[in-house]
Amino acid sequence: MKLKKIVALGLSLILFTANITPVQTVFADNKKEVKKEKVKKESKENELDLVMAGDVLLHLRLAYWSADGKGGYNFNPIFKKIKPLIQEADLAIVNQETILGGKELGVTGYPRFNGPYELGDALVNAGFDVVLHSNNHSLDKGKQGIYNCLNFWKKYPQIKTVGINLSWKQKNKLCIYEKNGIKVAILNYTYGTNGIPLPKDMPYAVNYLNKKEVISDIKRAEKEADFTIVCPHWGTEYYRGISEYQKTWSKIFVENGVDLVLGCHPHVIEPIKYVIDKKTGHKMLCYYSLGNFVNSTMSTGRVGDRYIGGIAKVKLKRGADNKVKIAKYGVKATVMHNGGGHYGSSVYPLSDYTEKLARKNVMKAQDYTFSLDFCKKVCNEVWGKLWD
Repeated sequence: MKLKKIVALGLSLILFTANITPVQTVFADNKKEVKKEKVKKESKENELDLVMAGDVLLHLRLAYWSADGKGGYNFNPIFKKIKPLIQEADLAIVNQETILGGKELGVTGYPRFNGPYELGDALVNAGFDVVLHSNNHSLDKGKQGIYNCLNFWKKYPQIKTVGINLSWKQKNKLCIYEKNGIKVAILNYTYGTNGIPLPKDMPYAVNYLNKKEVISDIKRAEKEADFTIVCPHWGTEYYRGISEYQKTWSKIFVENGVDLVLGCHPHVIEPIKYVIDKKTGHKMLCYYSLGNFVNSTMSTGRVGDRYIGGIAKVKLKRGADNKVKIAKYGVKATVMHNGGGHYGSSVYPLSDYTEKLARKNVMKAQDYTFSLDFCKKVCNEVWGKLWD
């Protein structure tokens, strides 16, 4: 009897051990799968982490380098290095400066840009939630460009677009993004459209920095959302300082209750500062310019800073008073790497960039001063200790 019990116990142990091994293998396989697929981090209620990237400008040679050889394009490699940062955020915004009018309108670069729809596909794949379209190139392909672009975005109902419109109804509807119990209003305007007038039958096509309209939108946003962001296309191109135009508008923004400004247009990075309304004491954080996110300028001379960008990082948190405020902020420095070959372009976090890569960047031939140290120096001069 004892012998039977011992044999039975031995068999049980063998079977138990046999059953353990497959379970361990499954866990090992799962770990590999997690590495392959980036999962958005778990967020807390009443907290929201947002990021915003600067200008996406599709210069013609960048489109050429991204051609897939089958009549289409693949822009996914451009975002591969920066994709984890984008996907980890609760809200990711990008300034799509090139209108997505599709190949039917011709893929063109400077001075009148037009991009293929595959660039929009890549933005979605990278993890962006909101796409800004109000800028000086919004009308580069006229009203057909606006039509094609917004019709393309219908393919992705989860993506919010702001800045261009197909109707008065769309123009008057505020972009409100809700996550983790927090409602964020995102407003987008441009100083102009390079002298190209609005189509006579589409006076609502582009959002401009019109004082009366902007203040009206801000007032509505203050009622409908917990936190108001304005994304203006403003400032002086290639100037790393703050212009009088920006000072004038930042004063208007803060006096009307805006909480955060995320600026674009100058194609170089600019300071990050708090602006305070002297009458009310209201504080507004202002990123004057995030610089270029994606580009491949052909200009030569001292133009290396056009390859430096910043991704704004802001944590929002609801306090005991039920108000949503900025709990933490900073900026992730980026470098546009163009290797000059097929699929050789990618946005790098500056923290991952190397001098070896800098020497291989086509920018080195355009601006001999371009280097890893140059990129760090520019970030230090403009942002001080705010960047990483």
